[in-house]
Amino acid sequence: MTIGTSAHGRALARAFVAGEEGALEELYRDVSSLVYNLALRALESTADAEDVTQQTFVSAWRGRENYDAARGDLRGWVVGIAKRRIADALATRAREARREEAVQHIHATTVDEHADRVLLAYEVEALGDPRKTIVALAYYEGATHEQIAQRLGMPLGTVKSHLRRSLIELRNRWEVSNVAS
Repeated sequence: MTIGTSAHGRALARAFVAGEEGALEELYRDVSSLVYNLALRALESTADAEDVTQQTFVSAWRGRENYDAARGDLRGWVVGIAKRRIADALATRAREARREEAVQHIHATTVDEHADRVLLAYEVEALGDPRKTIVALAYYEGATHEQIAQRLGMPLGTVKSHLRRSLIELRNRWEVSNVAS
């Protein structure tokens, strides 16, 4: 028997609000297939539809004192809860999709940056001494031309020349490796 505004429906609503477990079972038998089908159409997943159906009836049971017969029948009230649970599931799905997309973007960026650092370190190492040492001091440690010259015991002009030629060579190698990839 389908519940509604009949005498039986009103009696079921009173029993449900009073917390009688038999009333929950009867309500579930009558409305669960409707709730499930609504959820399945909206979510296109049997697992998600089953979850929403369960959440709907748990919410209805916990909030049964909020049911107001003057505002409509019990079946409509449960369907209203189901619609809110479906909307919550869709919102959760959208948040998870945005979060996953953001994580994938961050991961791809991090991998690319790491690959660039490894390639740059390899190219600096390939410069050979003293140029690799001069580039490392200038760019990894932030030493000035004067500090490098003092530290290595080289004339300032020699340090500047080595650094300039090293940067030109690195740029050329980097352009070739970027074209190749």
